[in-house]
Amino acid sequence: MTTPRSPGLPFIFVTLLIDLIGFGVVIPVGPQLVTQLTGNPLLAAHNLGFLIAMFSLAQLLTAPVLGTLSDRLGRRPVLLASTLLTAASYGLAALAPSLAWLFLARALGGIGGATIGVANAYIADVSTPQTRARNFGLAGAAFGLGLIVGPALGGLLGQYGLRLPYGVAAALALLNFVYGLVVLPESRPRNQAPVALSSFVPLRALSVLGHFPGLPVLAAVITCMNLAQQFLTSTWVLHGTLRYGWTTGTNGVSLAVAGVVSAFVQVALLPRVLARLGTERTVTLGIVLGVLGYVAYGLSSSAWMVYATMPIGALAGIAAPALQALIAGRTPPEAQGAVQGALSGVGSLCAIAGPLLSTALFSSFAASDAPMHLPGVAFFAGAVCFVAGLVIFLASRSGPAPQGETA
Repeated sequence: MTTPRSPGLPFIFVTLLIDLIGFGVVIPVGPQLVTQLTGNPLLAAHNLGFLIAMFSLAQLLTAPVLGTLSDRLGRRPVLLASTLLTAASYGLAALAPSLAWLFLARALGGIGGATIGVANAYIADVSTPQTRARNFGLAGAAFGLGLIVGPALGGLLGQYGLRLPYGVAAALALLNFVYGLVVLPESRPRNQAPVALSSFVPLRALSVLGHFPGLPVLAAVITCMNLAQQFLTSTWVLHGTLRYGWTTGTNGVSLAVAGVVSAFVQVALLPRVLARLGTERTVTLGIVLGVLGYVAYGLSSSAWMVYATMPIGALAGIAAPALQALIAGRTPPEAQGAVQGALSGVGSLCAIAGPLLSTALFSSFAASDAPMHLPGVAFFAGAVCFVAGLVIFLASRSGPAPQGETA
């Protein structure tokens, strides 16, 4: 079913894709640029971690607030402003004369990228109960494609200058802003109803998840899944390098293949699985596959086993769009932005805690001289997160489903 507002979906897809491309293009050149600005390779590694954390922290503090603003002002102005801010952040990074300016650029980029929740609210606005999960799957495909294009583009452009990828990312975001001015319709009119001031206090705004029946439980499930994803992505390169002797290029190829498989699952397989199983059973199947995939990754003693496991790991991705659809179905239209913004904030919190926990586990158990040599420990921990999410989700199914949800 199409609606007059459906032209906004391509913009949302492109926005999320550019966000991920912009994030990915700096991965190959970020360490070198920090080294150039500090003049000390040891300080560079230390500051690079803080730069990554700065981005996620800015998202955590602003995502719930931007979601609430989008409920009041409409999705369009918030999305367009964030796109423009993203362009400015990459432009500032391209011109940054010192490390302090680079930190400022990353903070602005985190604020601009904090509208993932607003984008999800837009998807919920323009979707029917039957198309919600499929449309959220398109957002997942954008993430998968961004993981392919971004680092590859960054590595290619970085050969011609460390700051060039930042400039290209700024140009892409600016083009997307112009594109949005032309094609993006508003999906939700202004809301004149009063909103509690606590909704604009960053961390307190997360409490909106407790205002609607069933949402705290579903938010707990998605938190478990986010943590599992962070455990995987934060240690993927470390694990591949240590266990299989992968080089930078080999790691890049593995990430690209994983991104291609993930995008294929979201675009081609997710709609078919939803049509056959329904939303709730799709979530269950995806989480179960996540457990199997992560355990298989942890047990893989050879590189070919990792590639053989990728389809299972990618199929685990069917759970997130279906879960987002369930959450959207339990949220009234006037609160979609606040709820999706709060979920985005929770995801940012996982993006801070996940890498810290997973890398600590990896450093403690992956070394050959560790008391318990377990190089796949972070993947096993991710599987445990999935199991916890599955238990919580199955327990939540005992309650009645709100009208309009697909069982």
